[in-house]
Amino acid sequence: MKINVEIDCTPQEARTFLGLPDVAKANEFYVDAIAKAMKGAGNVEQVQEFAKNLAPMGQVGMKLFQSFMENSSAFASGAKKKGDD
Repeated sequence: MKINVEIDCTPQEARTFLGLPDVAKANEFYVDAIAKAMKGAGNVEQVQEFAKNLAPMGQVGMKLFQSFMENSSAFASGAKKKGDD
């Protein structure tokens, strides 16, 4: 038996329903900090170094995120990995 349930709600309503905290203020602070740092960056290396220090889990988190983005874009474009038939 298979049952599908669809819930139409906003992300804020979903967070409230699931009991997750409201992170809007923390998100605003994080975005503002990044925007201020980007204004002072003169080149790509400075931006990458800043992102490594700011990101959760440092460089490991950045590599994980990069891998996620690469795999997602490959999946979205319909690319197959070796062994997929």
